[in-house]
Amino acid sequence: MLKLDILVLPVHPDDAELGCSGTIVKEIALGRKVGIVDLTRGELGTRGSVDIRNKEAEASAKILGLSVRENLDLPDGFFENTREYQLKVITAIRKFQPEIVITNAYHDRHPDHGRASQLVGDAAFLSGLRKIETSIDGGPQEAWRPRNVLHFIQDNYIRPDIVVDVTAYWDKKVESIHAFGSQFFNPNWKDEPQTYISSPEFMAVIEARAKEFGKSIGVKYAEGFLSKKILGVNSLFDLK
Repeated sequence: MLKLDILVLPVHPDDAELGCSGTIVKEIALGRKVGIVDLTRGELGTRGSVDIRNKEAEASAKILGLSVRENLDLPDGFFENTREYQLKVITAIRKFQPEIVITNAYHDRHPDHGRASQLVGDAAFLSGLRKIETSIDGGPQEAWRPRNVLHFIQDNYIRPDIVVDVTAYWDKKVESIHAFGSQFFNPNWKDEPQTYISSPEFMAVIEARAKEFGKSIGVKYAEGFLSKKILGVNSLFDLK
């Protein structure tokens, strides 16, 4: 069994790259094991195809140094927070037994993001109930509840509960985003339909938000996270 320190459960391939890839690379540099399990293949995306997105996700995984990247194959745009899909997410959480789960924000421009947030949040709690039975590779799984569920901020402006300094890892974050050449600004894709996220301005927005979050703690770049749980520190001097 591969036990992860952090499991990121974003709804679309590239959501994790936009929202928390700087933090991912930072935690891996600190010696922690991090994996991504995308909920869908992003098959309804205007540009590219499932095959292209799969290859882009693999390329990004290598850039980030992930221990694992998998996909639950939920239906893009049409999944709901149902028992069927909760059990799929619970199985993934129990498989990797992460201490921390990271997923999409509570609400966002894309309706899939908020629904994914609720689905993953509910599944993370239910995963700790031993009377919910799941299995993998023909064997039963043990109950497992991560100690924290965090939600990355990707698009709409939302005031974060915490921010993480990712200044030293900003270039790697940008590289992982550009691995998704079909989705974001890429002169080689000029004949494809143009979308909100494929414009050069979109990347400028991502950088501007990171600078704004960074300014709040006196660094150049930071990523923001939400938490429904009150978070604690060992000492007031741990705070920036």
